[in-house]
Amino acid sequence: MQKGFYYFFIGILVIFHSCIQKESKVNIDDSLVFIKGGSFQNKKSNLYGNNFEVKDFYMGIHEITQKEWMEVMNKNPSKFIGDSLPVEMVSWYDCIEFCIKKSTQNGLTPYYKIYKDSTDSFNTSKFDSIKWLVKRNPKANGYRLPSEIEWEYVASGGQLTKNYIYSGSNDIDEIAWYWRNSGDTILDQQWNYSIIENNQCKTHKIGTKKPNELGIHDMTGNVREWCDDWYEDDRIPRGLYRSQRGGGWIGLEVYFKNNDRDYFEANGIGPDQGFRICRNKN
Repeated sequence: MQKGFYYFFIGILVIFHSCIQKESKVNIDDSLVFIKGGSFQNKKSNLYGNNFEVKDFYMGIHEITQKEWMEVMNKNPSKFIGDSLPVEMVSWYDCIEFCIKKSTQNGLTPYYKIYKDSTDSFNTSKFDSIKWLVKRNPKANGYRLPSEIEWEYVASGGQLTKNYIYSGSNDIDEIAWYWRNSGDTILDQQWNYSIIENNQCKTHKIGTKKPNELGIHDMTGNVREWCDDWYEDDRIPRGLYRSQRGGGWIGLEVYFKNNDRDYFEANGIGPDQGFRICRNKN
């Protein structure tokens, strides 16, 4: 009888421990989706046919909301206020701090470490007055910003791509909030900021547009999304700007294709500028 009770008690402990582990995993990762890596399959991408291989990782299903931001940072910088709206008016440095604090809250090893008393000598921007030194731990399981290549891979549909030019459709209105549809009425004029302002254009609740092939929402439109990388092209050297992708509620659709690139100083902020997070698969 005593032996039978012992094994029963041990069984209950095993089940309880399993439930705790499962609940912990849900609490940490329920807003992320597993991304199977590989080469670019979307034939509309400039990276198709090149030797770019993306490793398996986890990507945020949604842009970080103001509710999620407040739970970590305790202060909302956004212009358009709402729990389910994407956070905006955040700099690249703000996003790095968020990733560090959220990782710590969830018992994960932070991917980033900020040295606020050290200047990043690689940062040559004349407009970035912060220039904190940020170091990375590639083996960490904490939250981070996606690289540009990871971002484009996911926006393009990964291994499940249907070769769309935008993230999830060739019809931008199906998947994006942008300057024509983000206000009180649908605009059919040429782009003009005063018209956009008078039309009360703004961010919208995350996840209300159709997701892409991988179940990811709002990679096109709503807010521009910070990436981890320095921006670099034939005209602009590394060290001046940080990369952004996806376009925002104020932007022109001609710049919203999956392979379109954008940039800003790391300390820059804007009401159409937010981010989403990811994690390594360890």
